[in-house]
Amino acid sequence: MNKTKNAAFAYSFLLPSAVLTLVLGIYPIAWAFRYMFYNYKGYGTARFIGLDNFTRIMQDTQFWDSVLNTFVYAGGKLLLSIPLSLLLAAILNRRLRGRHLLRAVFFMPTVISTAVMAVVFFTIFNSYNGILNQFLIKFNITSAGIDWLGAKHAMLTVILVAVWGAVGNYMLLFLAGLQNIPEDVYESSALDGADKIQQFRYITLPMLGPVLQMVIMLAIINALKGYESIMVLTEGGPAGKTEVMFLYLYKLFFPVGGSGAATQVQEFGYGSAVAFVSAVIVGMISLIYFYASRRMNRMD
Repeated sequence: MNKTKNAAFAYSFLLPSAVLTLVLGIYPIAWAFRYMFYNYKGYGTARFIGLDNFTRIMQDTQFWDSVLNTFVYAGGKLLLSIPLSLLLAAILNRRLRGRHLLRAVFFMPTVISTAVMAVVFFTIFNSYNGILNQFLIKFNITSAGIDWLGAKHAMLTVILVAVWGAVGNYMLLFLAGLQNIPEDVYESSALDGADKIQQFRYITLPMLGPVLQMVIMLAIINALKGYESIMVLTEGGPAGKTEVMFLYLYKLFFPVGGSGAATQVQEFGYGSAVAFVSAVIVGMISLIYFYASRRMNRMD
């Protein structure tokens, strides 16, 4: 009797979460899966068109340009954010005065809204009266303002903003990993004559391996899915130069502005098909990384 009561008590706690998962998680996926095969603009009658949406995707150069932009954006973000966050973690893991305050400062961008962060950076990188251009001109570093959000520099700018927002989070994970490495391992290696670089190469990196793999995985997924700061900074412009895959998808469901590549009307049917293909691309990249990391583990 008591076991039955305990089970009922446990299920009563699980039920709200299960209902929310079904309503907010499973149902939207099933809804999108259905409309992949329909011509549906969010109003009126949905018309079944079979695989026409997928045929359109194969011929949609704007979508494939956004996929290419996504890889450039994700690659740049990974190459900058992971080494920088590891370096910061290694420095702030030492017994420095004020290290706790510095950890909080570097972690702070993680808790700030992405939209707010992007607005702040828009005022910094604004081509006409941005803070950065004013600084460069005042100190004679350049004679004229640089168009940071123009075609030539826009991708670099959105990558730098993304790196600034991600470094604190990854730094914290690396710090947790570093603090689990026993101090006596370093002391023993120092007695054997190992210098700091050798300790980092042969002790820190191998013992930090599981954390490093997890951080890279999180970084890959977040970089491939990220679009919020780009939407605020450039809306995917100029001329689609910074339009990444999920921003293109967002515009199909919620058309915004006129600088992006997506159409100006809602396309729920086509958007659902693009969402499916985008999820497959992210899933394939994740699987490739899982396979590569498992191979590296076996080689070790």
